[in-house]
Amino acid sequence: MADPDIDDLSRRMDGALDALFKEFGGLRTGRASASLLDPITVEAYGQRMPLNQVGTVNVPEARLITVQVWDRGMVKAVEKAIRDGGLGLNPQTDGQNVRVPIPDLNQERRTELSKVASRYAEHARVAVRNVRRDGMDMLKRLEKNGDISQDEQKTWADEVQSMTDAHIKKIDEALAAKEKEIMQV
Repeated sequence: MADPDIDDLSRRMDGALDALFKEFGGLRTGRASASLLDPITVEAYGQRMPLNQVGTVNVPEARLITVQVWDRGMVKAVEKAIRDGGLGLNPQTDGQNVRVPIPDLNQERRTELSKVASRYAEHARVAVRNVRRDGMDMLKRLEKNGDISQDEQKTWADEVQSMTDAHIKKIDEALAAKEKEIMQV
């Protein structure tokens, strides 16, 4: 008798949650966050590099991000990458430091960000449901091959479903918290 690999399903569902939190970290909420600059890459030394590999990203104040660029020759490239990053940020150079003030969000932009957060959450829900489908298919296959009984298949299926429900609940809670954060003036 072979037990299904429930731990693998749980790990994959947790991966969908981790991806969601990473995407939420990149959403600008009017508050400074070092993860806000994670998607930005800089043209450095003949290739594209993540911003955190050419300088130190800090958040000294609630509405300010600073980037301490390690190579003085890279300051202009970092400033240009942040400006062209599509985040609506306007960096200012101060020696080897690049200061990035975070402007207030207007209501229209808050609503738009809330919709983006909802879209991210829906992608995470779909990923979790796909993992559930894979798990259910695996259980049916095991039952068909005679590796587990029909009762065991039903028991395992209930466990997979409860694990799915728990992950969907976590996604919904994360979305509610993020929307509250975005809409906070």
